[in-house]
Amino acid sequence: MNAHLEQLEPTLLWQHFRTFCDTPRPSWHEDAILAKIEAWADQRGLTHERDEANNLLIRKPASPGCENAPGVVLQGHVDMVAEADAGVDHDFQKDPIETFTEDGWLKAHGTTLGADNGIGAAAALAILDETDLKHGPIEVLLTIAEEVSLVGAANLAPNWLSGQLLLNLDTEEEGEVTIGCAGGANVTTETELAEHPLEGNLTVFRVGVHGLTGGHSGMDIDTGRASANRLLARVLYRLLPHGLRLVDYDGGRMDNAITRAAWATVAIPDADFDDATAELVELEAIFKKELAGVDSEVTIGQERAEADSALSKADSKRLIGLLYTLPFGIERMSVAAPGVVETSNNIGVIQIADGVFTAQLMVRSLVDSARDSLVERIATMFELAGFPVTRQRGYPGWAPNPKSDLLARFIDVHAQVAGAKPEVKVIHAGLECGLIGAKYPKMQMISFGPTIRGAHSPTERVDLQAVDNFYRVLRASIADLAER
Repeated sequence: MNAHLEQLEPTLLWQHFRTFCDTPRPSWHEDAILAKIEAWADQRGLTHERDEANNLLIRKPASPGCENAPGVVLQGHVDMVAEADAGVDHDFQKDPIETFTEDGWLKAHGTTLGADNGIGAAAALAILDETDLKHGPIEVLLTIAEEVSLVGAANLAPNWLSGQLLLNLDTEEEGEVTIGCAGGANVTTETELAEHPLEGNLTVFRVGVHGLTGGHSGMDIDTGRASANRLLARVLYRLLPHGLRLVDYDGGRMDNAITRAAWATVAIPDADFDDATAELVELEAIFKKELAGVDSEVTIGQERAEADSALSKADSKRLIGLLYTLPFGIERMSVAAPGVVETSNNIGVIQIADGVFTAQLMVRSLVDSARDSLVERIATMFELAGFPVTRQRGYPGWAPNPKSDLLARFIDVHAQVAGAKPEVKVIHAGLECGLIGAKYPKMQMISFGPTIRGAHSPTERVDLQAVDNFYRVLRASIADLAER
């Protein structure tokens, strides 16, 4: 599978990325890819070990004469977001990712590609495979479960890494170098509600919002893309006067992905069905107008269904009222970093099945106190509606250091190799640097990578030329740091 990848340049990187594509690796299911990497490291005579969290560390000694150069840690994560288009039959725990090239981009057939962060991890392994690259001591740190609140980095073993400089390879825009990022936290609930028989003259049907772009809940939160959970809440709220009762709800799989589609099964009196259908048509037109140029393919779907029981009218009303009230998107723009989102919320996962209501929301902020304040406000909304919640403080932000020696050297190398200085950025997304930095406070860190679009969605794609450029800059940076 994916043999065409080995025809691309740089060869070493794409050979490793082929292994990543051929090996299923959704979050929490990384053992297969880690085992393959360990077997490869054994063939190369490289030492490796895992910590208690299952993160993998591979070490390569310095080139002769470079033993006193500062140690460099190349860091990425091996797990990927598992998202597929509607109607695509793909088992992310068993099936490989099927890739193809189109107009200078690498894409996947109907699923996420896993370039986030498979390209960065593959680049790190390619550096270890290099035979003519002059380098100081190198460590490659590959973490697990990054896409589910950076679990691997949060549980990284202390006093494990020896390097003083860390290159995180998980940024998604060529020509940029990231020196700071947002922290994150979650609000979750799992509440059991009573179901009651459906009696009388009722029509049961499924209603859903789909056709949305979705995307990364940090990097894409400022694009104006809609959340299907937010829009479906508006639909259900509009239908409440018809005596609506909720049967079930299915919206989202990941708290860090903007939800592309959401469906609910509902019951209303037969006499109200035609009016409700007319309102759905009206709402679809409203949504298309509001989202023109961003999510203009938005569609409200409707189909008949069957059910024997549903939530009560009262529980349906308070739950829909909560979903309708929850904030989504940008809460505040940053003053310290103009043009960057400071604080946001994503309504990532909403599920109702067999009377159990579950929700997972992700709050991000460059300011930890603002993050915690929004968490408390959202949690209060749940509690006022009668739903107990868990507040998960998540991970800290990464405070930027614009005067670090590592950054200055990288800027010079980038200018020499790419012909221009990189743009220095602080991003509204979670990188593992904040958590790693908390355990290794003396370590200097930067993050960079190739251009990736549509991360966390089946539209994910990576720019082939950007990958080549990224690897040339990475290779040159390793050589430059060996001269210190």
